[in-house]
Amino acid sequence: MTRTTSLDALHRSLGATMTDFAGWDMPLRYGSERDEHNAVRTAAGLFDLSHMGEITVTGPQAADMLNHALVGNIGSVGAGRARYTMICREDGGILDDLIVYRLGETEYMVVANAGNAQVVLDALTERAAGFDATVRDDRDAYALLAVQGPHSPAIVKSVTDADLDHLKYYAGLPGTVAGVSALIARTGYTGEDGFELFVSPADAEKLWQALTEAGQEYGLIPCGLSCRDTLRLEAGMPLYGHELTTALTPYDAGLGRVVKFEKTSHGDDFVGHDALREAAAKAESNPPRKLVGLIAEGRRVPRAGMSVVADGKVIGEVTSGAPSPTLGRPIAMAYVDAAHAEPGTAGVGVDIRGTQEPYEVVALPFYKRQK
Repeated sequence: MTRTTSLDALHRSLGATMTDFAGWDMPLRYGSERDEHNAVRTAAGLFDLSHMGEITVTGPQAADMLNHALVGNIGSVGAGRARYTMICREDGGILDDLIVYRLGETEYMVVANAGNAQVVLDALTERAAGFDATVRDDRDAYALLAVQGPHSPAIVKSVTDADLDHLKYYAGLPGTVAGVSALIARTGYTGEDGFELFVSPADAEKLWQALTEAGQEYGLIPCGLSCRDTLRLEAGMPLYGHELTTALTPYDAGLGRVVKFEKTSHGDDFVGHDALREAAAKAESNPPRKLVGLIAEGRRVPRAGMSVVADGKVIGEVTSGAPSPTLGRPIAMAYVDAAHAEPGTAGVGVDIRGTQEPYEVVALPFYKRQK
């Protein structure tokens, strides 16, 4: 059965085009995808992300348990800070990429992708065996709203007394926003400055309306999942099921930096440790393929699964592709043979329905905001 967020009726009243996403009925767009994308790049956008999966881990050994279950060093995360990390299988394959927030001395919130939330919950529950730690499914306890874009600090500041000026990127603090209790996190998936606000589902509509009103003078508009995808693609951010899968390790994805072999505790027995040691050595000596950016010389749009070709041979595969509103040309992320992965490599194309369309190999990300 398709699930709905607490803002479902509001989205429909705004004329949103709805779509099924990971078992949730979510807004794809409210009007023009390009307008929504450009609003986030130049002003601000408001998103409902309540489909994301929140899992709370508590107890005296919560940090030790997460160090065992995940590839990152969670024990070194300070209270009020967050960390991007991954959960892998024993063979090193990526089950999901995650953000872990440390809410208190012995309390953490793990945020999983909607489509993987149950898988992550089951894995964490299983991996908690033997630790003095409790894993709790909190997916129904939170709604998640995001304000993203250069005007997002001014908008959120206007409805909260929280000290946002000193809230660093990948940090979170409890506060009150528009009279609603919230965890205010300076995180996002757009390449812009912004905030993600975790609140009770019962408070979500009140907060949405307050942010909408506060954002009117700043050009804030509601935004759907479609522009969120083009925003994250321009920012070179991976999407699970596209750039990240169980067939790939973090090293395959060029994200080996998230793996920490020397942790404060349980450093040598985290799940996937041995396989990831091998993957790290292989990536350093002889990487089979690398994740790169591709910019079209023409107008045809590449899509996931299309072949990347050179000299009449298949050298890789597109993982994500779309028109880029910011660059004005189609772009893609793709895994390509290491020999063709250097920026500026000539003679690379994408096979789009039997025609080889020329593409330029570039370094990721395609877009980086000015700070």
